[in-house]
Amino acid sequence: MPWSHSFFALYVLTCIDPTETYWLNASGQCMDWDVSNVREVRAYHGEPARVSCPLFSTHVKLNYSTARGSGLTLTWYKTRQTEELQELIDFDQAGNRITKEQEVLWFWPVFANDSGNYTCMVRNTTYCLKEAVPLLVIQKGLNDCNSSKEMIFSVQFALGETKYLSCPDTTEFSKSSTNSTVAWYTYKAPLEHHAKDQCQGCCRAQEVVEIVTEIEGKLVFHVVREYHRGEYTCIVTMKQREQPYTLTRTVSISICASQQELKAPVLVLPKVNQQVIVEHGQEVNLTCRMYFHCIQNSPTTLWWTVAGQHAEDLAPAIKLFHSEELLQLKDKIITNTISFKPVTSSDLQRNYTCFGQNRKGLTSVQVTLAWKAPSYTIELGCAFGVALSILVASIIVYHFWWIEIVLLYRLYFGADETVGDGKEFDVYMSYARNSKEEEFVLTTLQSVLENEYGYKICIYDRDSLPGGIITDETLACIWKSRRLLVVLSPNYLVNGTQALLELKAGTERMASTGQIRVILVEFSPVKKVHHVPELRRLKAVTATIKWEGEKSQDPRSRFWKQLRVALPTKSKTQRSERESRRLVSDNCDSLLQDGKLPRYSVSEN
Repeated sequence: MPWSHSFFALYVLTCIDPTETYWLNASGQCMDWDVSNVREVRAYHGEPARVSCPLFSTHVKLNYSTARGSGLTLTWYKTRQTEELQELIDFDQAGNRITKEQEVLWFWPVFANDSGNYTCMVRNTTYCLKEAVPLLVIQKGLNDCNSSKEMIFSVQFALGETKYLSCPDTTEFSKSSTNSTVAWYTYKAPLEHHAKDQCQGCCRAQEVVEIVTEIEGKLVFHVVREYHRGEYTCIVTMKQREQPYTLTRTVSISICASQQELKAPVLVLPKVNQQVIVEHGQEVNLTCRMYFHCIQNSPTTLWWTVAGQHAEDLAPAIKLFHSEELLQLKDKIITNTISFKPVTSSDLQRNYTCFGQNRKGLTSVQVTLAWKAPSYTIELGCAFGVALSILVASIIVYHFWWIEIVLLYRLYFGADETVGDGKEFDVYMSYARNSKEEEFVLTTLQSVLENEYGYKICIYDRDSLPGGIITDETLACIWKSRRLLVVLSPNYLVNGTQALLELKAGTERMASTGQIRVILVEFSPVKKVHHVPELRRLKAVTATIKWEGEKSQDPRSRFWKQLRVALPTKSKTQRSERESRRLVSDNCDSLLQDGKLPRYSVSEN
């Protein structure tokens, strides 16, 4: 070998990746890089296809001419989809349909039975390496404009920009052929006045899409609009060895928001410096949600850190849940939730931080945990229940025994109304003379009030000075009294009687000075109350105590209790011990009589 060839071979070997060992092993087998699925080639049945050997761009790091000059040879093998046996490709028997140009395998055209794995092997006497590339041949309907979704190329345009769309994966074919032309189509409902060419149900893109033109085989979007979203198919027509061929490619365009005002991720949840209240042993879920504007060629990532460590690294103690919501114009909302339990005191000492990042910046928010304040729900509930029970019981007791309660209070705590008021009598009796009312006053009211309860009663016929003027004496007696007790009956309303004079004088005195109060006792029903203005006004502002005959005879009855409440309060020292005991006894006997307290009998042994 000449010296120049030896030097060239040494140079080639230095270009091989030194970190890998590609020498033949003892059995003479090659280093096999298996199938490169990421380089899978897809083509339509009946259209040209090309498969490039990946070894020259990954491992050998030499172009084909240099590698061949160093003694390396390239051999192609095929493995069918349903078989494992490799077979050497015989280019002579392929009828010039399958050709090899440097490191590229060409199909003019490719057929369905060409699907399989194509292995390229680069070797010499001491060096061997091989790798397979899958070829998938797709059946396409005759004159079908929209290609199979397995052959769709995706691109993204931003609103308001000017964009050029080239027919993808066709450049190398155009270089290897002559007279190539490109036509663009988009799927629309057939329109009679639009040209339909080669594709059924499709129309030329520039004829049906606004502000779009074709320039030198490229589709030009002068100003990208939202309605430009959709699929566009380009058909390349070419000649190879005087034979016509077509290539079909479909591009799916998605529209992104305008890129003029790009922003970092926008925080949705949680609030800034939010504090989450937790309970001991409770499961905690912390949710972070951010809004990401569509930014071309920008990563959109959202993650949690716990005390500076990524939440993913703390699994399974911390579980992570991720979701994305795609919005209009390719904006999206990303949600990350971390979950952990049970909560301990050490968890409260950690910092929980959520980060969101895109090409425009980083957004972060921190969450802290705090113990829930002790709840006294049971204690408060019990206290409220007891208070409510006491309140209800008090209302019930007051409703049924309010008179007794007032009398007991006045007996022990009531202020004496008779001290220093200059009055001589407690009650002035006003009644109809020469009737049953007079007998009622003299034998019942006077007897009980004076003898039983110690009140000083003024009865005109008994206590007035003889020989005086009736009017003057009546007024004098009324002014000396603290209460005016009016015994109502039909006879009381007879015009011109002394009773009406007493009523008028008492009401005027009460209205002008407030030094006397009027008590209405209804001895018998009165129907013509409205005929007497003074009585009508009194009935409107004063409660009437009704005498109920036999039922009211007992001094312990409700009538006497109501009457005593209306009478002046006198100090306990002015009452006999017998009266005090009687009041308590009367109340107890009343409760026993009404059946509100049980009776007990004591038997002697």
